[in-house]
Amino acid sequence: MRSGIVLGWRMKIPFAASEPNQQHCDDCAVRPLGICAALDRGELRELDHLGRHVHFTPHATVFAQEELTTSFYTLLEGVMRLYKLLPDGRRQIVGFALPGDFLGVATSARNNFSADAVGPVAVCRFSRTSFMRFVADKPHLLRRINELVIRELGQAQDHMVLLGRRSAEEKVASFLVGWRVRLARLGDATNTLPLPMGRQDIADFLGLTIETCREAFVWWTWNVSRSWPPPSWRAQAKTLSTFDPYQ
Repeated sequence: MRSGIVLGWRMKIPFAASEPNQQHCDDCAVRPLGICAALDRGELRELDHLGRHVHFTPHATVFAQEELTTSFYTLLEGVMRLYKLLPDGRRQIVGFALPGDFLGVATSARNNFSADAVGPVAVCRFSRTSFMRFVADKPHLLRRINELVIRELGQAQDHMVLLGRRSAEEKVASFLVGWRVRLARLGDATNTLPLPMGRQDIADFLGLTIETCREAFVWWTWNVSRSWPPPSWRAQAKTLSTFDPYQ
């Protein structure tokens, strides 16, 4: 098993480096994708003083399930896995966060799920107390946050259907198409489909065993017509059907 991953998916000790914001909010590359898109220049300058850039190493825990929610996060770089742990130690991945995603909104004073860095990750972290004061008199920002929450709710509903009513092959196809659509929003649509997460992550997201996930990728490699998915996707499916299951 790769160093840094703990059996039973216990919490990983985070290694994070914090620094004052070196880049102003109005120059941020992910601003059009996140909550900051609703703010004018004056409000962005005010927000500059509230946030700190924090860097996490691969597999580090950004925040943990059931811990008190003390911060909000905007993902700037990298990919994060979002997951819940069951009492018996099993893990269900509920999503993968991409740059621009806003994290930390919870239904109570504690985090609903955990978030780990898949690879190197950079976030803009805001104190919950300071951020709540900041948004109190900004209804346009609250509307933007509400829009993003509604989008996440729709994605969660689609994921429920995927988990309950789709075959393994359909689950893999839906995941690949959905991942490509999300990357396209970031301007990263290419002939290849980057998959930074490992096969175990994909299996835990789709509600499959790692063996069934591998078999589904094998099926896509050998049984799909040459028109879809693209050849580069089929090559990646072949890789995912053979690589280290704990990657």
